[in-house]
Amino acid sequence: MERTLIYIAGLAASFLFGYIIFFVVYRHNNKRLLKNTEEEVKKIKQKALKEAEVLKKEAILEAKESLYSSKSEFERQTKERRLELQKIENRLLHKEENLDRKLNLLDQKEESSRKIKKDIETREHRLKEDEVKIAELLKKQQRELEKISGLTVEDAKKMLLESLTEEVKHESAAYIKKVIDQESEIAERKAKDIICTAIQRCAADQVLETTVSVVDLPNDEMKGRIIGREGRNIRALETATGIDLIIDDTPEAVILSGFDSIRREIAATVLKRLIVDGRIHPARIEELVKKVEQEVELGIKEEGEQAVFECGIHNVHQEIVKLIGRLKYRTSYAQNVLQHSKEVSFIAGIMAEELGLKEKIARRAGLLHDIGKAVDHKMDGAHAKIGADLARKYNESPEIIHAIEAHHYDIEPKSMEAVLVHCADALSAARPGARREILESYIKRLEKLESIAETFKGVEKTYAIQAGREIRILVKPEDISDSEMALLARDIAKKIEEELEYPGEIKVTVIREMRSVEYAR
Repeated sequence: MERTLIYIAGLAASFLFGYIIFFVVYRHNNKRLLKNTEEEVKKIKQKALKEAEVLKKEAILEAKESLYSSKSEFERQTKERRLELQKIENRLLHKEENLDRKLNLLDQKEESSRKIKKDIETREHRLKEDEVKIAELLKKQQRELEKISGLTVEDAKKMLLESLTEEVKHESAAYIKKVIDQESEIAERKAKDIICTAIQRCAADQVLETTVSVVDLPNDEMKGRIIGREGRNIRALETATGIDLIIDDTPEAVILSGFDSIRREIAATVLKRLIVDGRIHPARIEELVKKVEQEVELGIKEEGEQAVFECGIHNVHQEIVKLIGRLKYRTSYAQNVLQHSKEVSFIAGIMAEELGLKEKIARRAGLLHDIGKAVDHKMDGAHAKIGADLARKYNESPEIIHAIEAHHYDIEPKSMEAVLVHCADALSAARPGARREILESYIKRLEKLESIAETFKGVEKTYAIQAGREIRILVKPEDISDSEMALLARDIAKKIEEELEYPGEIKVTVIREMRSVEYAR
């Protein structure tokens, strides 16, 4: 215990001694640090005073220099401003002098204008007096002329107007003929180039068909088998196909008659297969008819797809494709409608390309323009209207619908592509050998063509030639002058366009012949 106390007392004495030594050393160091700090502060203060003095002097110098430069700039600007003001003052003085001169000139002009006005008034008064005198002289002269000529003023005016009207009529006819000849020559040359290019590049075959098909037989004994016992085979075939079978004295041939070319094709195919198979009885006939109907429908679709591919047309509705295929079995004036439609598509597309128009629109509209003929035997109305309704139903564009509806001018065409489709349709139909016309309607059309021309005054005789593609008109030379021939030909052509329907174009030729006959005795 005592040792512990002694140890603690020793530690306390050691700690106290160490603290006293630390305190004495720390105080000594603080005094020395304080003295050094005071000396350093004095040095910094002296240095700051010296730098402040230098900065003060520099600031004074800079202020003097800035004041001097500002003063110089101010004096320079003041001098320039004075010179500018002097110039403005000189200009104002010059303008004032000019204004004074102008005022003097205006005063002089005003004075002269007053004199001129007075002179004009005097002259006007004299002119009025002269006009009165001239009017009296004219009346006197008119009375004298009426006595000499025996005509009144109104009669003379009427004669003059008639003479002028006739002269203007002749001159206008000659001018119209000249302009028409010039423009027709240019337009005809360009049109011929485009049409020839289109037709030369189009090589569609022309297929002529009728409402009758002939099926060849291996021998005449086959006719009896086709007829069957009590005619049951032929009745079954006619009932299943809807086609009439004509078995006459024609050797080794059977004639199939019917207006529906698809049914006629089915009947011909069935009959050929029955002949090859040899098994001819009603059950076999019905079985083959169903099978061939499916094959024909498939063939129709393939024909439509092939036509669309050949014409380079895309995104066509499948129902439209089938309708296009059905056109293979449709004829118009014995012209195959599918071949005709493809030809119209080619010609219209080529002409559109030559003219810088929308070739794809023209091709598509050309192929679809007669689409209504695929169903026109089932629906009422013109095929152009039916085709437009079908195209609208299957989401064709408005341009295509309009071209289909306007290709026979049922409505007025509003686009160049529609006009091209109409022209291509006429070209394809008017090509030699493309169509055949019934004799009676052909004769009626020629008679109508001649009767239209005969309704005009001065026409003596008319002749429709070249299968109605040209009409030649002989006129009375005493009634129609050379200058009036152009107007007559134009009027006749317009009336033909309004009253007659025809493929292609009709050339109107007016002929005037003057003959003088005298006999030497």
